[in-house]
Amino acid sequence: MAASLEELEQRLSHLRTELRGAVRARDKAETARIRRALREAEAAWEHALETETETETETEPDSEAFPAEPPTPQTSATAGAPRHTERPAHGSIPIREQVHQALTLLGAPASPKLISSTYEAFFTESLVATKLASLRRDEERSFTAQGYARPYYICAALTHDRLVPARGLLALSTWPVERRIIGPLSPRTDFLTHAVGTAEQIQRLTTAGHPAPDAAWRLLRRFALTIPGAYDAAAPEPDLARVIAAAHAEAAVHQPEDGQQRQAAAQRARTQLADVQQLFGAAPMRDALRDASGTLS
Repeated sequence: MAASLEELEQRLSHLRTELRGAVRARDKAETARIRRALREAEAAWEHALETETETETETEPDSEAFPAEPPTPQTSATAGAPRHTERPAHGSIPIREQVHQALTLLGAPASPKLISSTYEAFFTESLVATKLASLRRDEERSFTAQGYARPYYICAALTHDRLVPARGLLALSTWPVERRIIGPLSPRTDFLTHAVGTAEQIQRLTTAGHPAPDAAWRLLRRFALTIPGAYDAAAPEPDLARVIAAAHAEAAVHQPEDGQQRQAAAQRARTQLADVQQLFGAAPMRDALRDASGTLS
């Protein structure tokens, strides 16, 4: 029988704890074994989540990236700071600016669904994820025609091996190439970066006397659920400092290897690719064959 989401989440948490110990002990063989087990468990978790999602009539935004959210504990009317439940709408903001704001907050390449969820959690207008389908292509055409005429472009994350666009991930042209490379460990390190960025934005709002919207807390809770030590189910909301500390602790386990892979790929990108390719990726082999022959047999 296939393992449940809860069982897989417990296994992931256990494996990450083991990995931290193996890295600290500098046991390379054990570290490699645990990383393989982690990748297998993460793949099984994704499959289990997709299977569960297909059976539901309604899904929350970005359900592919997060486990099901537990019920929010009830709080008294006097507990905690006042919360925003409604936000006034202002003038329409161009979609590329909406994406820029969300990616700046998240701090790492992200999927259209996560970008949309993040923007709607913190800002005043909705961002429809389906509208992002052609945005990157439009940005590439603009860059090809005008070069660096704009202060930023919505561009692609690049795969570490082939330097082609990473499927379904958007990034900012102002980020260095290393930050836009996606290696085997990058999805997890970027997830942790997203969690930290979300928590820090809530901190900034709170410090400025502007309580974060409920949707922002829900987004953070869904991040915290899969980070060991980040979430206390008995608390009414995630503790911001705890989430940030837990995310940094796990990131420290993955980042050395991930950073080396990104640096090596970025160096190849700088020496092998033109400026437009460094932002939007090298043409996949299928496209290269089409360009060379005019057709595909």
